[in-house]
Amino acid sequence: MKLLMLGSGTSTGVPRVGNDWGQCDPNEPRNRRTRVSIIVENAAGQRILVDTSTDLRAQLLANKIDKVDAVFWTHDHADHCHGIDDLRVMRYDRSNPLPGFASRVTCERLRRRFDYVFEGQFGYPTIVDLRETSEVQLVAGFSFDDVVMPHGPAKSTGFRFEADGKSLVYATDFSEITPAMVKCFRGCDLLVVDCLRERPHPTHAHLEMALDLAKRCSAKRTVLTHLDKSMDYRRLSESVPKNVVVGYDGLEVQL
Repeated sequence: MKLLMLGSGTSTGVPRVGNDWGQCDPNEPRNRRTRVSIIVENAAGQRILVDTSTDLRAQLLANKIDKVDAVFWTHDHADHCHGIDDLRVMRYDRSNPLPGFASRVTCERLRRRFDYVFEGQFGYPTIVDLRETSEVQLVAGFSFDDVVMPHGPAKSTGFRFEADGKSLVYATDFSEITPAMVKCFRGCDLLVVDCLRERPHPTHAHLEMALDLAKRCSAKRTVLTHLDKSMDYRRLSESVPKNVVVGYDGLEVQL
């Protein structure tokens, strides 16, 4: 089982428009961050894409990804779903739409915003067959579980994927740790976790909260993601525990 981190940045990326690097060293390539998205791959080569980030096309090209077997969405915020049109190319050689999964609320909002993706239009085929995560337990060779996470006034979905005797958790865009999250994530081999900045934030986890979740769910290894322009890669890497990795675009972790 393998993690491929397509993007590791916050909603504005790093640098921000205007070449604003904040406290990040522009000479460190791992500080250049596109919007968050990951691929989880099993030993059979089946791939799940989590979120269709705004930068999806460039991410897929950079990592030589030409197909996925299913798509999951954590929530409907723009940086997590507005690259959805880039799934169209992956539909070309398929006889049926890509399987897609999200919570009930996220499904409803995605269908309203991108109706042509899920219904087809003007002779173009449906790109994604979107279903609620509650309807299935096995997808593309993976078993999975999910949990609702507070994201300020909104909600996000955390996912636990299992395959080949390993478990990977993706928990981005949350602002509070709940008992249900700890239960769902407990004992995971790899936790990929929201870590916007070092200071507390009203809608995202900060460094202390991210490390607290890793401790409370006894994650064997942890990767930090959704990092903003204050989170310099080298400086942060020197301060985190040894079983914690600062995420970056293109990072691969073999479980």
